[in-house]
Amino acid sequence: MPASSISDPAYLRARAMETLFERLEKLCEGAIAIDRGGRVVYVNEKYLAALGLNHTTEAIGRSIEEVIPNSLMRKVAETGEPILLDIMELGGEQLVVTRMPIEDENGTVIGAIGFVLYDHLESLKPLLARVAQLESDLRLARRQLSNARAARFTFADFVGTTPGIARAKELASRAARQSVTVLLTGETGTGKEMLAQAIHNASSRAEKPFVSVNVAAIPDTLIESEFFGTAPGAYTGADRRGREGKFRIADGGTLFLDEIGEMPLQLQAKLLRVLQEREIEPLGSDKITRVDVRVIAATNVDLRKRVSDGAFRADLYYRLNVLSVDLPPLRHCLDDLPDICARLLDDISASGDYVKAKITPSALAALARYDWPGNVRELRNILERALILSDSGRLTGEDVARILPVGTEVRLAPPERPAGTVVPYAEAEAEFEKHTLEQALAASNGQITKAARMLRISRATFYKKLAKFGLASGSAPV
Repeated sequence: MPASSISDPAYLRARAMETLFERLEKLCEGAIAIDRGGRVVYVNEKYLAALGLNHTTEAIGRSIEEVIPNSLMRKVAETGEPILLDIMELGGEQLVVTRMPIEDENGTVIGAIGFVLYDHLESLKPLLARVAQLESDLRLARRQLSNARAARFTFADFVGTTPGIARAKELASRAARQSVTVLLTGETGTGKEMLAQAIHNASSRAEKPFVSVNVAAIPDTLIESEFFGTAPGAYTGADRRGREGKFRIADGGTLFLDEIGEMPLQLQAKLLRVLQEREIEPLGSDKITRVDVRVIAATNVDLRKRVSDGAFRADLYYRLNVLSVDLPPLRHCLDDLPDICARLLDDISASGDYVKAKITPSALAALARYDWPGNVRELRNILERALILSDSGRLTGEDVARILPVGTEVRLAPPERPAGTVVPYAEAEAEFEKHTLEQALAASNGQITKAARMLRISRATFYKKLAKFGLASGSAPV
């Protein structure tokens, strides 16, 4: 070999490419190349078995999709963009592949070549574990950011079709189309903040901040600065750079004021001014700042009574009550219990290292006989606790009964009576009703909705009857 060839850059480059190709072909588990039109022009012997071929001639000239269904090789040949690392399924196996364009001496793409780097994923487990960890960290970061300044929930998350929930969603949907002030009322745990987030996400303000404030959790001495901000050095100990209040942070978006009934009277006047004039005055400042904020307030107390007691301003109440949406308690929505439980279990499973949870009809019946003073928030707590204590992730009536508050244990069926005993009419009627429920459950394979439809009663009534006869303890099919 002439010495001049060794120092020739073009020669070195050509030899480098040939060497790289030769090494890749030896190390990889298969190689295939196509022309610009997507026809196979080369396939190595090692790839034949994976492709189900006996000889290379069976692939040459055929379109790449005939040889490898759903191949992305044609895309690489057409765009000139490589796909450096990918996982491809072929014949039920997962292959780690790389795909690169082939160029001529002028840099024009004339085809593409692909290499199978691994024909199994065992050797990539450390890398895949690292990727999974990074994805988990990313989800956590997104969740933390979302908790801070964005709304996560939509109307799809507010599960239920019973009249009370349907009415609340219909009114909330109307509110989302306007920028009116909304007052959400309902018992604690009924999902007022979830509905507030859904309104925000369905509105024209969806891309702007959603700021949530629990009025009762802020000390009276700090509540004014929390809402309206402070000017630099407004008082001893104040931040020298000043502080932005919640209204400024929520500018352009939505400010959710939970437990609005607990707001001190002296602050109510300033809030009324913001709602009327759309402007704020930071603590210690004489400058007025314009803000564009939609306020959604929520309360679990009777604001009209607080107005009559002198604890809440009547003018502020009327200003907040432009559109009032009442959220029904869970005990009035038992027909929606299966859907609500399914949604909560999905959320619980996604937020922790739990198995995919399922809930049985007997568990639903046990839940249906409880009064739920804490509503959906309490239901989530009960489900998560039951899931933690369960080994299978399949929640039964007994799993639920063990952790429901004292006094709500599932009743057992009465013992059998000796032969010849005369049964009072009321007891006979009750036994017939119980037997009918059992037959419906058996005929529907334990599907509550189907069983209730067979008997032409509502699901809520069906659940109550199950609890009445102690079927929630496990005598109902699960």
